Amino acid sequence: MTVLVSRRDLMTGAGALAAAGLVTGTAEARVLPKDMVPLIGPGYRAVDQDEKGLWQLMERVEEEVAGSNLLVQDPALTAYLRDLIGNVGGPAARDMRIYLARIPEFNAVMFPTGFSVVFTGLLLRMRNEAQLAGVIAHESAHFLRKHQLRQWRDTKRKTDVFSFLAMGAGVAGGAAGVYAGDLVRLAQFGTILSLLKYNRTLEAEADAMGVRLLAEAGYDPMAMSETWEQLIGELDLSAKYRRKRRDRDFSLFSTHPAPESRMADLKLSAAEVRHAGRQYEAHRDRYLAKLAAIRPTLLDDQVKLNDPGASQYVVETLAKDGWNGLLRFHEGEIWRLRNRRDDHVRAAQGYAAATLYADAPADAWRWHGIMLMKQGRRSEANAAFARYLRMAPNAPDAPFVRQMMVS
Repeated sequence: MTVLVSRRDLMTGAGALAAAGLVTGTAEARVLPKDMVPLIGPGYRAVDQDEKGLWQLMERVEEEVAGSNLLVQDPALTAYLRDLIGNVGGPAARDMRIYLARIPEFNAVMFPTGFSVVFTGLLLRMRNEAQLAGVIAHESAHFLRKHQLRQWRDTKRKTDVFSFLAMGAGVAGGAAGVYAGDLVRLAQFGTILSLLKYNRTLEAEADAMGVRLLAEAGYDPMAMSETWEQLIGELDLSAKYRRKRRDRDFSLFSTHPAPESRMADLKLSAAEVRHAGRQYEAHRDRYLAKLAAIRPTLLDDQVKLNDPGASQYVVETLAKDGWNGLLRFHEGEIWRLRNRRDDHVRAAQGYAAATLYADAPADAWRWHGIMLMKQGRRSEANAAFARYLRMAPNAPDAPFVRQMMVS
């Protein structure tokens, strides 16, 4: 695991990487899923000089990504992601690779040689396996339709190719930036791929093919439009709390002109790819089980971005499948960390609610005790502290908590 990065850092570094993802809105005429034919099959290799040059550059990029300290070292979880891309990656699925980076942003990106990077912030926000599979299917479609090569050629026509290649030659170097260590390099990758930003036609193709791949794998194709709906809600609430209009120049689902249009197109495409009598699954329980061990970390990373609107929306969206102690605890954390007028009241309510659940984390009891202590309810606070110490007897702050109980 690596250290957390701030929202400012993500905007200046990983934001460039994100710009290579889903960056534009729906095309003027909707692309039909039935018209999307893969251009790449099993064992595909670069065939002309443009493509060979692009692949050569991206092979070096993958070497850096594979050795990055950003990657989550969880063999079971990465194997799960490999299985997912194997299910929805189409005819070239066996040649695709997938990496999980600990970055608390709503994003994923497919590179031109068939490897993908998924951000942990994306995993947190997905309510079921079908939603995650839909994002991966969309990214796979970019590869299957050779969108990166098409955009690369367009970029070469508009850009000083020598400057572009010089940028690529510096990928392995430790250039100065907002990050330390390997994160600098990941930001550089994003700078390169930001020049391959997809146009609306390519995004519409990836949406249409992604829905088709999703349905062919047996997932509910409506999951892709549901993901859009969740993102729109998150951006709206984030903007409301920041007292700004909805705007994001980067991320997996940054759009132009409007994400609502793209969501509507995805709903139409989902209806077209369904076959009467076939059962389509979301696999919510399986997804929750696979993420159970890492979910506390994912929630903690999100809350520490100090974007209370976005974090509250994420927590409440996940709670649509049922509240639990972990979600209530992080609801309290959102307001404690913002620390504005009356936020301590909302924080105390969250911690108190968390302790009503059997799965409440130990920290919920510690903060519940602190809030009770501030209210002058010493005996109740001591009971909460005692529960905390039973759950985490070797916690670094255990001696301090014991001292508070007797002072």
